Amino acid sequence: MNETERQSEERSWETAKTLAEALPYIQVYDRETVVIKYGGHAMGESAVARQFAADVVLLKLMGVNPVVVHGGGPQISAMLDKAGVKSSFVDGLRVTDPATMEVAEMVLSGAVNKEIAHWITMAGKEADVRGVGLSGKDAGLLTVEKTRRTKRDPDSMIEHEVDLGYVGEPTKVDPKLIKGLIASETEDWVPVIAPIGVAEDGQTYNVNADTVAGAIAGSLGAKRMLLLTDVPGVKGADGEIIRQMTLDEAQGLIDTGVAHGGMIPKLETAMAAVRAGVEAVVILDGRRPHAMLVELFTEFGAGTLVKAS
Repeated sequence: MNETERQSEERSWETAKTLAEALPYIQVYDRETVVIKYGGHAMGESAVARQFAADVVLLKLMGVNPVVVHGGGPQISAMLDKAGVKSSFVDGLRVTDPATMEVAEMVLSGAVNKEIAHWITMAGKEADVRGVGLSGKDAGLLTVEKTRRTKRDPDSMIEHEVDLGYVGEPTKVDPKLIKGLIASETEDWVPVIAPIGVAEDGQTYNVNADTVAGAIAGSLGAKRMLLLTDVPGVKGADGEIIRQMTLDEAQGLIDTGVAHGGMIPKLETAMAAVRAGVEAVVILDGRRPHAMLVELFTEFGAGTLVKAS
């Protein structure tokens, strides 16, 4: 046996050891639902995106029921730029006029949604695992209402309402379609959901993908919700990643200013999902290869876990 063959054999034994060590965690998640919010830079890099799809297929084949909710902000911005439509934001939410809404739905429910579903189908073709592209408009999945935001005038200190246009917030999730797909005993479906919803009057709205993921995870009673971001987790006052925290501790980070900027809405989404019935939410770096597998199937995890207590 030459050196190359010896190293290959050692890697095989290490792989077997890793699988054996993962057994307790695999059993914990057997037949459980895990909602995955997929977005950020991880979604824009082809190689990383394909690896994400392969990991989703692996979760399905290991007995987990993955449900993917995706964003698409950069893709929407690129299409709006191409069309010559200017974008503006308030508190991180895109102001969505009729022209922007048309582009947002086309990009989210069309190109982005179908591409992710296709990647999953391609990654799972040998075992016939298939991605199913959906939006919140399908089968009454996501009912929303217009988002209301106020802003305080710095001179008069008077608050006034800011019109965000066709930006909505979930009021009701009907998970029957998702439950039907993941409960199939003959097929391995993976729902892939675009964050588009419909109001009671039939108007279509663009919805923050993190918020949609939290609402869907709550309606499914998911065991985990994974928020794939561009950071490795939530940092404490000492700059170190916090591995686990309660709702009270998460709120404390916001109140004291330790959590700031884009981390505040992530924590708020995580807390809302836990209050809605999700066992725990994990904020982790979606750019790292196999981050979901490390989080679910190893002792130390890969990000910051937020739970009730």
